Amino acid sequence: MAGTSKNVLGMILAGGEGNRLYPLTQHRAKPAVPFGGKYRLIDFVLSNFINSSVYSVYVLTQFKSQSLTEHINESWRFGSLIHNHFILPVPAQKRTGDTWYQGTADAIYQNINLIEDGDFDLIAVFGADHIYRMDLQQMIDFHTKKKADVTVSAIPVPIKDASAFGVIQVQEKFRIIGFQEKPKRPKPIPGRDKEAFASMGNYIFNKDFLIDILYKDAEDKNSSHDFGKDILPKIFKTSRVYAYDFRRNRIPDLTKKETGYWRDVGTIKAFWEANMDLRSVNPDFNLYNKKWPIRPATYGSPPAKFVFNEDGRRGQAIDSIIGEGSIISGGKVQESVIGSEVLIDSGAEVKGSLVMDRVKINKNCKIRMAIIDKDVEIPPGAEIGYDSKHDKKRFFVDKESGIIVIHKGYKFS
Repeated sequence: MAGTSKNVLGMILAGGEGNRLYPLTQHRAKPAVPFGGKYRLIDFVLSNFINSSVYSVYVLTQFKSQSLTEHINESWRFGSLIHNHFILPVPAQKRTGDTWYQGTADAIYQNINLIEDGDFDLIAVFGADHIYRMDLQQMIDFHTKKKADVTVSAIPVPIKDASAFGVIQVQEKFRIIGFQEKPKRPKPIPGRDKEAFASMGNYIFNKDFLIDILYKDAEDKNSSHDFGKDILPKIFKTSRVYAYDFRRNRIPDLTKKETGYWRDVGTIKAFWEANMDLRSVNPDFNLYNKKWPIRPATYGSPPAKFVFNEDGRRGQAIDSIIGEGSIISGGKVQESVIGSEVLIDSGAEVKGSLVMDRVKINKNCKIRMAIIDKDVEIPPGAEIGYDSKHDKKRFFVDKESGIIVIHKGYKFS
């Protein structure tokens, strides 16, 4: 890990509604959505901050934030002996007016007192709901070396796919010279004609510079108060704005497949695919890297257990992740991710599915290509994922992928 003498404050934007992940976001904020059997989406960015020795972090919340706030308070506590070691949720408070957050810049502006009152040199503004590993100190060192006012993390994407992103144009030394929002003809990275830089929505700002541009943007009645859409396109010609190539970030024991791994799990399909990757034999994203751990909640549950049922059927799991406290009692799990304290009873089969905490799957159920949220009991003999017409009458079915989603606490009639 690189080193720096800069004092850094983290501001994590965790206020989005996550409409494209409905119904998983029906009762919770997107960053609080469970992922990978024992994590929440926000655990990934928080782990990156802590592993990078950035210990002063505010998490800005807004919509349906109760479970997210509880998760942070229970799972991400520091001791009270060091005043600048904290991870604190900050609810939207309308300190600067009568509106909720209007955009990413407005979210920071409405909490500008936290920046002005703190003894910090740099402000790291990051999103809360992407899956990746990143050493922030390497981006900070790049920012300092370039004497930048702001640095934007950017990921190289194939030029043929770049039209789906906000594209950053750079010159040879990575100074930003232009922005394109989902362009039809993306500009390539200099010397890399087959790739373009897509913004990851993560920024490092000099403190005084950020304060100045936030006040100016707040006075602009024509602005939507968003960093990517409004502020950065206005300032790159007059300020030192640089792009940091995320692919050059180096993590200890990172696999070759994981180099440059960054996933926006903003749709049901993308969310399901990222979960399914974790349980594969050689996943693109490796949860087992002890030198850059993803730090989850600790539930205090006993280990998972696989047992013969009273009718002699063996509980088993193949190419799957099984969370702590779960019991596979004569059931069979294949190519799936199972959360904590799940019970899968005799004769039940779960294939290609994501099952969250405290779900009970009773005898002889058959489940395929489904996401089952917390606290659901599947009645004996139920079949999910085998009759599309029947499923659409009972459950939410994602139009893009056909994946069935059963919302938290669903009650079968």
